[in-house]
This record gives sequence, structure tokens and C-alpha cells, in this order.
Amino acid sequence: MQNKMLVVKYHGMVVGRLALTPDNLMAFEYDAGWLQNGFSISPFKLPLEKRVFIAKRNPFDGVFGVFNDSLPDAWGQLLVNRELQRRGIAPNSISVLDRLAIVGKNGPGALEYEPAEEISAEVADIDFDVIAGQINNIINSGNTDDKITEELFRMGGSSGGTRPKIFKKIDGEDWIIKFKAKLDPDDIGRQEFNIMNLAQKAGLDVPAHKLFNDKYFGVKRFDRKADGEKVFMISASGLLDADYNQPVLDYSDLLALTAKLTRNIAEVEKMFRLMVFNVFINNTDDHAKNFAFLYDGNWYVAPAFDLTQAVGIWEHATSVNGKGQNITDDDILALATKVGIPERHANKIIAEVRSRLDKIKS
Repeated sequence: MQNKMLVVKYHGMVVGRLALTPDNLMAFEYDAGWLQNGFSISPFKLPLEKRVFIAKRNPFDGVFGVFNDSLPDAWGQLLVNRELQRRGIAPNSISVLDRLAIVGKNGPGALEYEPAEEISAEVADIDFDVIAGQINNIINSGNTDDKITEELFRMGGSSGGTRPKIFKKIDGEDWIIKFKAKLDPDDIGRQEFNIMNLAQKAGLDVPAHKLFNDKYFGVKRFDRKADGEKVFMISASGLLDADYNQPVLDYSDLLALTAKLTRNIAEVEKMFRLMVFNVFINNTDDHAKNFAFLYDGNWYVAPAFDLTQAVGIWEHATSVNGKGQNITDDDILALATKVGIPERHANKIIAEVRSRLDKIKS
């Protein structure tokens, strides 16, 4: 692996090309055909213009946020590094272009990278309990069994997020199944399932979800249509080049971003309802990569995902009116006013979410 250039594609069409500068900053240029017929894949950082864009060093070590979204996070990165070592390749010897080539056609959303070095593939027969045991061995004992590592890599090596997960087709549809991480409680799957049910009852847009084997939480992929067609997706982190490992955003930023991107007050209200829900259930894991937008001719807010109820972490990763804790209805209403949601309507959303959560708790 020593990729000097990658071609970025969407639905088989060339979007543009990626290369690295001598000081390892990512360079990107849109294809001429895409400039005529395509859309901006990152409206605030990569406008649809004929020029060579050079990424800044921070926050993603010289990578544009939209392409950083394609790279695996903690669990996927661990599997990629193990797979590289299995092949006799030192993980620190390859470039970000090589890592995107490994993602190939298997990343989140609809962007694909060529030439691909991908080896992820669907595995037909999966026993979730066996997979959970294999993951547990890797996490807790450092198991480096090549066969097991390769199998797990094929099932989810390009996945994002910190939780171990695999991709699985169920009744012809694409699903993500999550497993317990080292510090998670034993019933983390049921907890996430219950919270997603709460979100649905509170009026949030949520993906189809199930609890498998009474313990493994799964969601149907909303970046895939029923016929398998890929849907373009980008996180708030990717749109704003915002470091999701740091508390750099306020919900005022997210609401303003939603308004500017979608130009649809209904989508702004969808993000507002998600904020209210996160505040009321104390979801402090509300960082910039846990909010996403989809593009399918128009921009819209993706269904809610990675909803958790933090224990012992009281500061929201995304603040509300400048506050990470002790957030009041007045703080919430102040943000509604800033983005043009009428106070009466904002109060209605707050009351709906609160009452539905209270009914469930009682």
C-alpha cells in the first residue's frame, strides 16, 4: 500500500480526487463532470468550485471532516491495525489515503474510494453469542488469533463509534448489531434498546431497531435504502470540521447549521426535539459525530442514533446556551428564539417530550 491518489465516487460517478501534500495535508479537487452535475459533499468546507482544496492540520491531522467520517473509530481502527499487522504491515507506516482505500466501498454513507484495498465482506452465518465471546477475548485478553480477527474485520472493520459492532443483512435489509465494550454494563444492549423506544415515544425520528437474543441492540441502517442504494451522509463533525473528542459545539451551532443546510423549519424543529430529549434523559454523549445529515436531492436531519443515558458524566458534550449542566427550560427556549422557532411551539415540544417521558416513568 502506497496510494498516491484516490478517486472518490458516489453512485458510480466520480466526485473528485484525493492526494497528500508533501507535509501530509489532504488535497481534494472536484471532477469537472461533478462540478456540472453534482452537489457539494461538504457545503461549508468544500463548496462546489473548480479549485484544489487543502485541509487544515487541525482537528483531524490534515484530513477534511467529510472524509474523516469515512474512517473507522476506536473499535474499527483496532481491527484495521490488527489486520495490517497480520499482513506484516506496520499500522503507522500507511497513510490516510491507504486507510480510506481499506474502507473502499464499505464506509458509512455513500462515498466510495478507489483503488480499494477493502477486504470487508458479508458473512452468511453469524451466531451473535459466539461473536460477543470473540470480541470479549480481544478486548479483555488481547487475543490476537488471526482467524478471529480477520473474521471480525470482515464483518465490521470499517465501522464508526467506540462500541464493537458488525454489519448484517436481515431479511434483505442492512443492519448494524452492537456489542458490549469493556466498560459497558452487561445489559448495555437492553439499555440502548429501551432508550431508543423512549425516543420514539417522545416523538423523535428513530430508525427501525430490535433487541437480538434479548441482549444485542441492532438498528436498521438509515444510510441504505430498501433496495440497497446508498444514501449520502455526513456528521455535524464532518460538516464543521469539529473535533468530536472535545466539547466544542453548542446546540445553538447545531440548530443554526440545520437551518442553513436544510432551509426547512421542520428539520430545525426535529433537531430541537432531539436536543430537548438529550437534556431530559441526560444523554451527555451528545458529541459532534452523534448528529448526522442525509442528502437525497435535499438535505435533512438523520434519524437519532447512539442515544445513551450517561452515568457519572454530568457535562453535555454539546452545551445548551453555553451550559453543560443545570440546563433550564429558559436555556432551551433561548436557543429556539435564536433560530426562529416560535416560543409557543417550542414550549409545546418541551411539554410533549417531558409528558411522554413522565408517563413512561410512572
